[in-house]
Amino acid sequence: MNRSAHSPQAAPAKLAADYARALRGYLRQGGEKELRSGYELGRRGLAGQMSVMEIASAHHEFLAELSSRNPGPAELERAVRMSGQFLVETLSPYEMRQRAYRDAVSALRQLNELLEQEVKRIAHTVHDEAGQLLVAAHLAIADVSRGSNLPGRKQLLKVSGLLDQVGNQLRQLSHELRPTMLDDLGLIPAVRHLSGSVSERTGLSIRVRSTMRGRLPASVEIGVYRVIQEALANAVKHSRAKVVTVEIERNRKRLLCTVRDDGVGFNPGSVQSGNGRKGLGLRGIQERLRGLGGTFHVVSRPGRGCALEFIVPLED
Repeated sequence: MNRSAHSPQAAPAKLAADYARALRGYLRQGGEKELRSGYELGRRGLAGQMSVMEIASAHHEFLAELSSRNPGPAELERAVRMSGQFLVETLSPYEMRQRAYRDAVSALRQLNELLEQEVKRIAHTVHDEAGQLLVAAHLAIADVSRGSNLPGRKQLLKVSGLLDQVGNQLRQLSHELRPTMLDDLGLIPAVRHLSGSVSERTGLSIRVRSTMRGRLPASVEIGVYRVIQEALANAVKHSRAKVVTVEIERNRKRLLCTVRDDGVGFNPGSVQSGNGRKGLGLRGIQERLRGLGGTFHVVSRPGRGCALEFIVPLED
């Protein structure tokens, strides 16, 4: 058996030949059946055998070969018009896939916005309502303490101290659920505050580098913040790193971010295939970025640390 005929490199060449053959058939017959063959070729190409650029190249080569035969003006005009129809039919599966992708991204973005609204409501409840209950508990303890003996007052003082710790943890949780600094000051101050909080809690050294100024769309700010938050959580849980660096830059059309650590590293292929440590949270990061139309890439090797690089497109 000829292996090269079934290799990935041979697939586009075969589909290009099939495209030229089907297009010749359509120019001869001009029927719906022949036109439909273009759609089937597009479906095959979409399945991974041929890119849009390769289809366009095959179309161009066909027209170049046709014009080299010096057809008459009427024949050439007819061929160009019909070949254009055939090309549109061939690319229609790509167009339908693109529309489906845009609809999915739009639905995912709406879902993320609904989730953030719910998170904001929960954070408000934790901060305000739980805070009011703690104040009421402190007042009740103070009332009881006035009528207690010295040992009883000491015990109540210990309980009051525990309630203070609970209040601090609730405020920290409320901030991490929905940081008011993100709404008030923007992405960079919020990421710096998050990094300082994680560093203080874990002892991990976290550096934030950015020359970015101004605000981004709210959906981009909260989405990028959540990705960085998840990346820092991954570094704390898995990397055994000493230093983490967060870099955020933007140009007119996109936001570029990198979260890099000097930890133990891993094999990205095993994780992204689902066979490795699922606790890395890469799926959640991927879904967050997909809702923003963004992409990410993991660079890592065992013993060489890890870098999560992601890009989010920005409107002009």
